[in-house]
Amino acid sequence: MTDEKKIDAADAVKPGDATTAAQATSEAALEAGGQNVGTRTPIEIVDVRKGLFGVTGSGDTSGYGGLVSPIALPGPSERPYGGWFDEVVDILTEVLDESGTGFANAVESVVIDRDEITLHVAREHVVEVAQALRDDQDLRFELSLGVSGVHYPHEAGRELHAVYHVVSVTHSRRLRFEVAVPDADPHLPSTVSVYPANDWHERETYDFFGLIFDGHPALARIEMPDDWPGHPQRKDYPLGGIPVEYKGATVPPPDQRRSYR
Repeated sequence: MTDEKKIDAADAVKPGDATTAAQATSEAALEAGGQNVGTRTPIEIVDVRKGLFGVTGSGDTSGYGGLVSPIALPGPSERPYGGWFDEVVDILTEVLDESGTGFANAVESVVIDRDEITLHVAREHVVEVAQALRDDQDLRFELSLGVSGVHYPHEAGRELHAVYHVVSVTHSRRLRFEVAVPDADPHLPSTVSVYPANDWHERETYDFFGLIFDGHPALARIEMPDDWPGHPQRKDYPLGGIPVEYKGATVPPPDQRRSYR
């Protein structure tokens, strides 16, 4: 495929555009590297990257400066979801409505993608949702696999995401719930009171992404030095990092090496 066709495909989907899956999975979008999400849900294009790893200018040492890749996120799904997903949502709806919080207030959207379910949860209700998922006898997501972070710089007002993976050993099911917060206010409640194993995972997510888990028993860096500036896994963190010394030689950061273009 020519570079001209790649550029045309990128121009067809602009960051921030809301479109249907049928539109986004057109031949041009797929050839440009778009996510193949079939015809299940709407998707939103949050960015269009040009060059490997999104590098611009002279920092691309990979030789893939002409690569065009739309970054698409699946949107809310419509019912019926299929399988046991409807049952879980119905039970969680009943529990949250009975508590007075209300499912609609606690859960922003339900996304079914690649045969997986994700609940997008409002940050002020994340602890209640986690406890309902763990304690209700018909849900019993009693095992947390931890917390991880994601940074979407172009998703205005929702740049930082905390992602939780939980497992129901009782019912042999897996579920993901996700909380989005703005970069300007990266606070959300800690879930350590519900899932104690999240203690170290929340510290790592804080260390690498800067998400601040309010109520954590000892929130501090876990891998980087205490005085390390910034959060290294954010996408706006300098690509090069620091020079590396190896057997008496110094290897410069990638963005300071020569370009092959």
